[in-house]
Amino acid sequence: MALPGHRRTSGDKRRRASHFALKKVQTTSCAQCKKAVLPHHACQFCGTYVGRAVLKISAPKKKK
Repeated sequence: MALPGHRRTSGDKRRRASHFALKKVQTTSCAQCKKAVLPHHACQFCGTYVGRAVLKISAPKKKK
């Protein structure tokens, strides 16, 4: 039977786990309404993408 070559140290585990951290979400601002929008996505508030209307928004979304 195969056995591990050597014991994993706590430093090995920490170095491996250093890549598991969550990254911040990068946002840009909408050119028309200046709200935060994900890059390469249409604005959910005004329905524009690259300066033209692509979504029909009936009423602006309100925060609760």
